[in-house]
Formats: sequence, C-alpha cells, structure tokens
Amino acid sequence: MDTTAHQNGATAERRVVGIIAVHPRGFGFLDLESPTADQPASAFVPPPALNTLIAGDRVEASLVPQAGGRFLARDLTRLSRSRTALIGEVTSHRGRLYLRPDPNVANTDWPLIPPSAGPRPVEGACWVARFDGDDLVAERTVSEADQGLERVVLQHNLRTAYPAFEIPTLNTDGRRDLRDLVTVTIDAPVSRDLDDAISVMPAGPDGAVRLLVSIADVDAAVPEGSPLDEEARLRATSVYLPGRVIPMLPPALSEDALSLMPGVERGAMTVELRIDVEGEITATDIYPSLIRSNARLDYKTVARFLDGGEGDDLPAEVLPTLAWARTAAARIGASRGARGGVRLLREEVKIILDDDGEPLQAEAQTATSAHVLIERLMVATNESVARWMNARGLAAVYRVHDAPNSAAVAALTRSAQLAGFEPGFGDAITPRGLAAFEQQFAETPAALAMYAVLAQVLGPARYTVHASAHFGLGAPLYLHFTSPIRRYADLMVHRLIKGYLAGQRDRVSGEAAIEPVCLHINDRAWQATKAEARRRFQLAARLFSQRIGEELRGHVVAVKQFGLIVQLEGEGVSGAVPVDDLPEGPYAFDRDAAALVGPRLAFGVGMPVHVQVASTDEALGRIELRMV
Repeated sequence: MDTTAHQNGATAERRVVGIIAVHPRGFGFLDLESPTADQPASAFVPPPALNTLIAGDRVEASLVPQAGGRFLARDLTRLSRSRTALIGEVTSHRGRLYLRPDPNVANTDWPLIPPSAGPRPVEGACWVARFDGDDLVAERTVSEADQGLERVVLQHNLRTAYPAFEIPTLNTDGRRDLRDLVTVTIDAPVSRDLDDAISVMPAGPDGAVRLLVSIADVDAAVPEGSPLDEEARLRATSVYLPGRVIPMLPPALSEDALSLMPGVERGAMTVELRIDVEGEITATDIYPSLIRSNARLDYKTVARFLDGGEGDDLPAEVLPTLAWARTAAARIGASRGARGGVRLLREEVKIILDDDGEPLQAEAQTATSAHVLIERLMVATNESVARWMNARGLAAVYRVHDAPNSAAVAALTRSAQLAGFEPGFGDAITPRGLAAFEQQFAETPAALAMYAVLAQVLGPARYTVHASAHFGLGAPLYLHFTSPIRRYADLMVHRLIKGYLAGQRDRVSGEAAIEPVCLHINDRAWQATKAEARRRFQLAARLFSQRIGEELRGHVVAVKQFGLIVQLEGEGVSGAVPVDDLPEGPYAFDRDAAALVGPRLAFGVGMPVHVQVASTDEALGRIELRMV
C-alpha cells in the first residue's frame, strides 16, 4: 500500500504498510511490505510511537523523508497483531501489576490482569500472559531453566498441542512388495523421524543403475481433512530447536508408527530412478510400496566406509547397497555439476549441549561424504518427481528460487570483493557462474560468512503452484517429496500423486486451492527458520558470556541502520557492532551499497574485521562486539 496522504510544503507524506521491529535500545523500525525505488525498505520509529505496539505488529503509517536519505514513520495505526502471548518479568507500578517483555519485543511495560484462579503473579517472576483483545491476562509462570525455549516458542507462535487421533492399521493392498530388497536409512544418530530409505540395484549390461528411494506414506495414517491433518497444515513443518524438537506430527507417529525403523514393515511411496553411466535419469516410476529397512545407519559410520572402506561395524548385507549408492550419487553429482548451482548442504553451526541442556560449545558442522550422498540422491528424487508431475499436467507444490536481479548481482559482487574474492559475474549470474564462485571460497575461512551473504543476496526459495526454475540448484523444475513426516508441502505432493495413480483425474487441476496453502507454508517455514536461529543465538550468547574481552576475526554478513552483523571465523556465531560504537563516526546507512558510510571509513557486507566480545544478553540472543 502506498498512497499520498497530504502535502506539507515540498515534503510529501505517504501512507505505507509494514511490520514493526523493536530495537533493545527503545526505538524501532517499520519494515515496509512493498518498498519501491523511491522509498526505503525500512523507516525509523521513535520510542513514543511504539508504546502500544509490539514486534511483529502489522501497521499503517505515514512515511516522512528525513535528512541524509532516511525516513521517519509516524501516525502509526495497528492493523493486526501476530503474537497471541507475551513472556516477561512481572513488575509493579503504584500497586498495579505489569509485564515487562524482552526489550526487542516491546519498549514499555504492559498492564497485567491476574488469572481468575490459581496463584497470583509476584514481582520478579517470569510469566506468560495471553492477549484477550487489548488486555493482557496472566496465564502461567515459567521456571528459569525453561525461559529461553519458552521465549522462542511464543515469539514465533509455535504450536505445541495435538488433537486426539488413532494410529490406523497398515493396509498392504495395492502396494508393491519390496521387502526382499536390501533397504537402509542414513540419518543423524539422534534422529527418530526417519522418513527416507534407499535401495540400489546393481548396474545391468547397459551400465544403468536403478535407485529406489522409499518415503514414509504419511497420507495413509493422516487422512486429508482430519483434525490431525489440519493441525499439521497449521504447523507446516517440524521445528528443530537445540534441546527440543517440535514435530509437525505427534511423536507417536513421527518417531514410531511412520518412522522407517529397521526390521518393521512400513507403507511407503517409492520413486524408482534409472540412472545411466553419464548420470542422466532416463526413467522415473512412482508407486505405493511395502518395505522393511535392514539397517539404520548414521552419517559418520557410512562416511568411514565411503572414504576408507571401513565397514567392520556395518552389517555385511548393506555394503553392496552403499557401494552402488555411491556410484549413483557420483553419477548424479557429475551431471548436476555440469549445470551449476550451489550445494544445499553448507556448513552449519551446531550448539553442543550436555545432559542437562547446558551449552558446551558452538562448532561449524561440515558435510561428510555420507551427507553429500544422501543430499544428491534426495535432490535427484525431488527433481525427478517434479518433472514426472509436470509432464502429466498435475498441479504440484513446486519449490521455486528466482534468479537474482541486476541489483542483487552488483551487491554480491561488492560483498565478494570486500571479502577478497573476484567473482567477475558481469551483469548477470548463471548457475554455472554461481558454482564457479562457490569454488573460490568453499574451502577458505570465509566460507561460513560467504554462504550467509549468498543466502541474503539470493533470497529464500518459496513454495508455489506455478512451475518455475530453482536457480540455486540449477534445476528447471523442483519440489519437495522426500520428507512428509517433517514438511506439509511434501505431504501435499504425495496426495496429488496418489490421487492421480488412483485415477482421480479431477485432481489434475486445482491451482486455485493449492496456492493459498503454499503462501501459508512459506510463512510458517520462515518462522521455523527464525525460531531455530533465535534459539541458537540464545545458547551462543550464554557460551560467549564466558569470553568477554576475547578478540576474534570475522566478516560483515549484514549491514543494518543500527550497526553491523559480524560472523566470527571458525565459530559460526554472529554478533552485532552497534553503529554508535564504530570508530570515526557518525555513519549514514547507504541502502543501495549495503554499507555504513562515515567521514573517513565505510563498512560493507563481506568486509573482514577484527572485533572484541563486549557483552552478551541471553534473553535477546545477542552478542555485542566492538571494533579492535
């Protein structure tokens, strides 16, 4: 929305719509929903204007140009509130109870109505309170040990309760019997929601390998339109927080009745691929199946076999399957490498917890050869299913990633150069050019930071019913099929395919009904990603509270009006340098250059920096740094 409100001399105020972000120092920003070339992505909100608002509120405001290219938002009107509850410390003013939320949620205390029954909130305690209209009603107290997780759950509206359900008996009618094939799952040792398994048939006289990827048949246990299905749709995805998993489906299903555990019969949807000697997939078949996994394998054990032939701790019958799976993955990798794109598996930050849930260390997790094998097989399966559905005219839930525009190409080039790389993209990036750029930094200390920059510049992929390419993978068509226990988009694809195989050709068209669900899934997936990151930030802040004063090197991965976001080398952890603490200021925010520019110095995305840990705030998940 962008309409002219009134004219005051030469300054025009426009009414805009955006989302409120609250800074811990009391002011805020309005992140505009539809920024244009002549208006910013965000505008400053002074502290008094935030007194009745919380982070995440959708508001309408007047946008007023300021000196230095900045904008001010004023005359704010709340349109909707994304949060249903707040968590904070109970305080009192003149005998009345208030709730003090975290300073990045609200900049003022909120009047608190005690519960109608049960204990009364006491000053200094942590409580959850829910909105009843504009009133905030105290609901329950939260122990100190649970406050971090509770903050994340409430901030991102993560659902934690399930409706009643029954586990149906497995119906084997119409399923192709694959129980005699050697089938294995490969996942993390702690994973219990095993939704994908692989089998491989050795190459025939023509050299082609047949890969069978069997995926848990969630639809058979979660009928479409049932209360459990509606709950799964609202969640859209499982959320993997350090110390707690919030599954899309109840653990009785996700970790037991549907999980492809070894030695038990499971219903599945199997995708059978014929892979020739050059890595081309020449045939795809999809059918309901009955499988029985022979072994549950983990990445570390499989990697030892793939890298050095160490198979003494693996069942003998699975070794040929792993060897042929390596062949299939290598062929797919060669074919996929020729077209470009970047790896899906990038270095991630993992917070190691002790038995009591206390963080021990943060470390960057690098993909092993086993991770790469499974990633290649699953990506090939998802891409093949997308082509299969598109060729038959079926509506599908595609995973689309748009090619970057010229502004994004320029931003990535600037960031790469500041980090010491020369991508030489020209005016446009191609998937092959992107892959070549990745080769420059993939094995360097700057890899974590450059992947973070790439993710910001290229933007996220999204679900949509409209078929289009996935630029990051270099795939003409792509979707998600291989994780229906964890993702609702995959479950939707399963149902569309099963309907087609059963002769329900009325499901061939249905874009109008599917697209709104895609938009909902996109939002929930984004919230889940932010929740997972927020919990990692909390635990990282607790860890770094013991490292105040330590000097570290890092790279700028984001520039905001309020300062720099720096990713620390070798840590995988990010911290913030406030703009007021940058040397030789003052600094102005240059949105086009993604930089903070001062009289003598400028800081941009990709720049290497030397910083010191200044302070931490676990509740905010914040590590504050200062320049050395």
